[in-house]
Amino acid sequence: MTNCTQVSEFVQLGFRGGLGMQKALFLVFLVMYVIAIVGNLGIIVIIRADAHLHTPMYDFLQSLSFLDVCYSSTIAPRTLVNCMKDDCRVFFAACMSQSQFFFLSLFGTTEAFLLAAMAYDHFFAICNPLLYPMSMTHRVCGLMVSRSYAWGLVNAVTQATMTFRLSFCGPNEINEFFCDVPPLLSLSCSDTSVNQWVLLSLCGSIIVSTFLVVLVSYLCIISAILKIRTVQGRHRAFSRCASHLTGVCLFFGTVFFMYAQPSAISSLEQSKVVSIFYTVVIPMLNPLIYSLRNKDVKQALKRGKWKLSGVLGLWISQSSLESTPNHCGSWVGT
Repeated sequence: MTNCTQVSEFVQLGFRGGLGMQKALFLVFLVMYVIAIVGNLGIIVIIRADAHLHTPMYDFLQSLSFLDVCYSSTIAPRTLVNCMKDDCRVFFAACMSQSQFFFLSLFGTTEAFLLAAMAYDHFFAICNPLLYPMSMTHRVCGLMVSRSYAWGLVNAVTQATMTFRLSFCGPNEINEFFCDVPPLLSLSCSDTSVNQWVLLSLCGSIIVSTFLVVLVSYLCIISAILKIRTVQGRHRAFSRCASHLTGVCLFFGTVFFMYAQPSAISSLEQSKVVSIFYTVVIPMLNPLIYSLRNKDVKQALKRGKWKLSGVLGLWISQSSLESTPNHCGSWVGT
């Protein structure tokens, strides 16, 4: 046994480079973050404003957009601040319990279960269209979303508790631009075998179970689509799932590479690039995927434009009438 002085803060290395590199990264992260926030909030506003989109399927999409806003806001603001500083330090307690470590696990796990719930919703709508309106109600949708958050909370509390019990004696440099489990385990001077087993088993089971739900749902969906006789019917059914299938491939592909393999603990340089993709890029791409490939959202945008133009036209006409002098009043008075 040797004396061990507990580390009180960590230094986030991020991406190494000079001042020009840091400025370029700042602009890139800022643009992606703004697009993610504006796009996801725009989808939420469109769904809430258009009565045609008040269905369980769009309740899930609204929940996914809200989750992406929270997910990207967990990482991007801190990353933007770090890009403008030479010494990126974060306290141990803040790294564990505040807006990086805990909420990253919470929102990431919730998104995995939410994507699985959306896949089941598509399966039910295509394979059982007659029972779908009666079975998949707004209440059922709300229960599935709340259970997704509950599983996310379980994973976040477990990971935070397991990491809090470790000792960190130095070095204190995190080879990452945010606090995450793999880089923290590489810095601990304690035995991390249990933590690595919990990380791989818990995260692996979450990824595999949710991915299996998605896989089985889409196998049933493909089987049902192939039974449709008309080409137009097949195209309509497939277009309903195409955007969600694209988002699923992006999310599960990167998360599986990040957490569900033993090399994720050691290849930190490689996982750093992948972590950017699923924490910043995917929340930016989701609004584009779900809006550009969705006819209902496009039609809602058109209806919103007509309503907005009508309101603006009415407001301009009223303003012009109020500002015009009333010459007829003096003529009538005479």
